[in-house]
Amino acid sequence: MSGCSNLVVLWLMNNKLSGEIPEELGSMLKLQEFGLGGNNLTGSMPSFIGNFSSLKELYLTQNNLGGSIPQVLGHLTNLQVIDIASNILSGTIPSSLLNLSSLVVFEAEENHIEGTLPATIGLKLPNLESFSISSNQLEGPIPPSLSNCTKLGWLLLNDNRFSGKVPFLEKLYKLSRFLVGYNQLGSGKPEDLSFLCSLTNSTKLEFVGGGYNKFGGVLPKCIRNLSTTLTVFALRKNQISGEIPKEMGNFIKLRYLLMGYNQLSGVIPSNLDTLQDVGMLQLNDNNLGGTIPSSLGNLTKLISLYLAGNHFHGQIPSHLSNCQSLNLLDLSNNNLSGTIPPQLIGLSSLVIILNLSWNHLTGDLPIEVGNLRALTALDISNNLLEGEIPTDLRDCTALTSMRMGGNLFHGFIPQSIVSLRGIEELDLSRNNLSGQILAFLAEFRFLKLLNLSYNNFEGMLPREGVFKNVTGASIIGNNKLCGGLPEFHLPNCISKSSKSRERNIVILSASIIFGVFGIAFIYLCWSKKKVNEPISNSRNDSHPNMSYGALLKATDGFSSMNLIGVGSFGSVYRGILEDNGIVVAVKVLHLVHHGALKSFFVECEAFKNIRHRFLLKILAVCSGSDYQGNDFKALVYQFMENGSLERWLHPNAASSLGNKLPRNLNFIQRINIAIDVAFALDYLHHQCHIPIVHCDLKPINILLDAEMVAHVGDFGLMKFLLGSSIDTVANQMSSMGLRGTIGYVPLGTLSLSLSLSLSPPMKL
Repeated sequence: MSGCSNLVVLWLMNNKLSGEIPEELGSMLKLQEFGLGGNNLTGSMPSFIGNFSSLKELYLTQNNLGGSIPQVLGHLTNLQVIDIASNILSGTIPSSLLNLSSLVVFEAEENHIEGTLPATIGLKLPNLESFSISSNQLEGPIPPSLSNCTKLGWLLLNDNRFSGKVPFLEKLYKLSRFLVGYNQLGSGKPEDLSFLCSLTNSTKLEFVGGGYNKFGGVLPKCIRNLSTTLTVFALRKNQISGEIPKEMGNFIKLRYLLMGYNQLSGVIPSNLDTLQDVGMLQLNDNNLGGTIPSSLGNLTKLISLYLAGNHFHGQIPSHLSNCQSLNLLDLSNNNLSGTIPPQLIGLSSLVIILNLSWNHLTGDLPIEVGNLRALTALDISNNLLEGEIPTDLRDCTALTSMRMGGNLFHGFIPQSIVSLRGIEELDLSRNNLSGQILAFLAEFRFLKLLNLSYNNFEGMLPREGVFKNVTGASIIGNNKLCGGLPEFHLPNCISKSSKSRERNIVILSASIIFGVFGIAFIYLCWSKKKVNEPISNSRNDSHPNMSYGALLKATDGFSSMNLIGVGSFGSVYRGILEDNGIVVAVKVLHLVHHGALKSFFVECEAFKNIRHRFLLKILAVCSGSDYQGNDFKALVYQFMENGSLERWLHPNAASSLGNKLPRNLNFIQRINIAIDVAFALDYLHHQCHIPIVHCDLKPINILLDAEMVAHVGDFGLMKFLLGSSIDTVANQMSSMGLRGTIGYVPLGTLSLSLSLSLSPPMKL
């Protein structure tokens, strides 16, 4: 190529060229445009470029060129454009280069250039339109002479070490981008921001960036005269005080308002809703107070809202749910109270962060949280939230961080969170959670931090996964845990046989004594009242009453490995009876839950009055106390080998039958299941001596045996209907109150069952 001595333009931009720039190219003395940018070139900038006396444009950007900028470039009296950005150049900018009056564009950002700018730079470069030296190591003051570059459109000095005051630049009439952020400008004094007034002459101003400096004082009133074309106003991480001027509402084209990490006070002006194009509003870590204005809900293009670290009080405005493009919301570290608006926490556009931590929020976590299917991080820690952890969190499959510690949540960890396979951080500490630690948490291969401390968990601690690292799992403050790695310093788990041997001796002795008196007392009561009791029509008025110890042994201590389902009122475990080896399903009632005890008695009453081959068969009941003296009630059912219909209709859900996922149902199987359910409902509605309405018919309450025969179960919400006429039934149903699963819509299979069972046909 060196033989092309008459070449005027050599343009090899944006390729994959490597190696050094050949010295032989120095023979191309007629070059006017020399472009080698966007390659992988190494070495230094060749000094022979200083011999290209006709050169007007030089592009060496985005390479790996090192060394210093050659002094000889100052000889190129026709040079208009020099772009050497994004290299590893060092040293200072040759003063001769900054004396070229022909320069229009000088771009040298993202290098390691040091030194200072000459005080006369603005006097030597009258034609300069773009001056970009950001992301270097330049220091000293910004020369006031830059104000003489009246054609300057871009002045990018950010990310250096400039210090002192920002000079008045009142002559930069064409300035559109002015960036001086990430320096050491200002001194924390009131006059630091006075330079903004000089920018009011720049009628085309779009970008103003001065964040991460030392600017003090208040925002001057003159900012009302800044150009209405302003799209970015960034002064975050300074020492700015005072109130947010209402005049900020004049910048109707503003897209970024970044004023976080300052000392702003007062309230958010209500007229900020005029900023209809704003996408990022950052006012976090100031001293702002009052309530969050509901008018922010009018910012429909808002993508990120940062209001954390202030003194906002009152409720979270539900109007924020109107921001349908919101990806990130941070309201943490305020004094907010009240409940979480369901409309807001169900905003499906939230995909990055939802942070409501360190407030005074109360009530339940709304089930609408399940709408956050694409959310990456959820933090509601350190509030006053209560109730159970919603099972709907299973739909938030994109979560990598979930912090819920420091609240009043109770109950069990829902089995449904098994679907959060990508979780990396899970904090449930400092709540009132109980039960056993779910074994599947040890199977989360991405889980690095798990905090379950200061709850009421019990049973054996797993030894795999995150539980193999004592620094990754925190379980302190759970006094009923045992086992685990020695580093956790937990007591050994006592086997059931050795633990209960001495206890059984005491219980047996006491049982013999109290049993005699008990039988006598029961007999006396029975003899007096039996004559007045109606005779039951059921063929089997009672079921064997099994002991707590028998069920404890059958389910291996109600181990989480045997847990096959969790409902509103209880947990269901797979068990093997020691006496006969029969596999059963044991439903243990959560008596602390409102309605659980009533559900137990209702279900016992139901099974005492009904019997049908398509209804789930109850084998025994347990009504007594556990070894700690707490009330204990359980129902023992026939075990259904193929689980619930829910698992078959939704094969993506985790199966309750080991680790296997159920197969899909074929058409014949679906029809047969629908017919089985229809027969069961027909029996309940028309063939019982007292008609029964199930009130909670759904796929999870339909169980399938080994032959895929359907059995209807869970009669905890059922209703007896006195009388059999249509009018009586209607009246009874109208007075039932709200029962069943709120918001549930029967799937096709159940709809068919209902339609088959209703006689005469009714419109639903």
